[in-house]
Amino acid sequence: MIKRFSSFLLIATSLMLFSGCGSPSADTPASNTDNPALSPAANTNQNLKNVNVQLAFLFQSLDAPLVLAINKGYFAAEGLNVTYERGFGNVDTISKLGAGAFDIAFSDIYNTLEFNDKNPNDKIIAVAVPFNKAPFAVLSLDEAIASPQNLAGKTLGAPAGDGPRKLFPLFAKETGVDPNSVTWTTMEPRLRETFLLQGKVDAISAFSTSALPSLLKGGKSMEDIKVFYYNDFGLDFYGNAILAKESFVQQNPEVLRGFVKAYLKGMQDTLRDPNAALDAVVAADQSKLIDREAEKVRLQVALNDLIITPEAESLGLGAVDPQRLQTSITQTVEGFGLNSQPTVADIFTDEFLPPKEERNLPPQNERQPLS
Repeated sequence: MIKRFSSFLLIATSLMLFSGCGSPSADTPASNTDNPALSPAANTNQNLKNVNVQLAFLFQSLDAPLVLAINKGYFAAEGLNVTYERGFGNVDTISKLGAGAFDIAFSDIYNTLEFNDKNPNDKIIAVAVPFNKAPFAVLSLDEAIASPQNLAGKTLGAPAGDGPRKLFPLFAKETGVDPNSVTWTTMEPRLRETFLLQGKVDAISAFSTSALPSLLKGGKSMEDIKVFYYNDFGLDFYGNAILAKESFVQQNPEVLRGFVKAYLKGMQDTLRDPNAALDAVVAADQSKLIDREAEKVRLQVALNDLIITPEAESLGLGAVDPQRLQTSITQTVEGFGLNSQPTVADIFTDEFLPPKEERNLPPQNERQPLS
């Protein structure tokens, strides 16, 4: 699939609100990213167990399930006082989790596999995978790039540690592109979309949920942007997961069980009423600098392409297809050059998932559109 016109159709109404905005920056403050967020119940009930969570990156609309679970007392009902802090990218988040700086984190399984390969004594595992598909993608504004095959001989841009960049050789292999025919330009994460907008690179590798809002804010329309999802070209990767250090899991099984249950309830509420979920995120931003329209686009992309999928409808929120996950693990071993071949059991456990009937996606007639 070259473009996801059906998925992006609902975003089109937001595009005029982006026009005239300045060049984007991934470091533009999106929330109160330095101070933890506390649920009201957590401030009055001293019997709750404190759980410190790190996000994958800046606080944004993708964190709506967490915010709703705090606001509605879902965590408190499980005996948990959940606080969160911003992240600085998946690799940094995973490293800090492995070092014991946080109890739980949101990040991707595949960078976690690399961390575990290098740090076997600080192993991290996933206890739920709320995002059924990964946002890994190559994006371009070049009209001559109509398919991945047109990337041959082009210049691509991404930070050195970018996950999609590290996996690009596999993407190239699946699409018949010689990875050596591509020239890479390295930049700071905050400059990635700017380089593309300024024509300094022909395409970028990125998370679609990060790049698309920035490109739209930079004055482009969805018609201008070509998005090649890795999942559409033989790399069927899962998205961000709920992660914890294995030692923490072993010592605090009820904490993980309660956290996953409450978070997935928050995700169900997000699916039922994404407008209220987005409002909750905006309200939780103590800096008052969050761009609601940008976050609306981000949430819409996630709902359409990453969360609501046929597999999620079948398995319920948070679950995985073991065969699909194992295939993606094997691809990661090749792409990242890992020293060992992990199994599904080495990186994921469904022990802490609620029964399927408690984590089903809401019926279609209960899901309001994001407007």
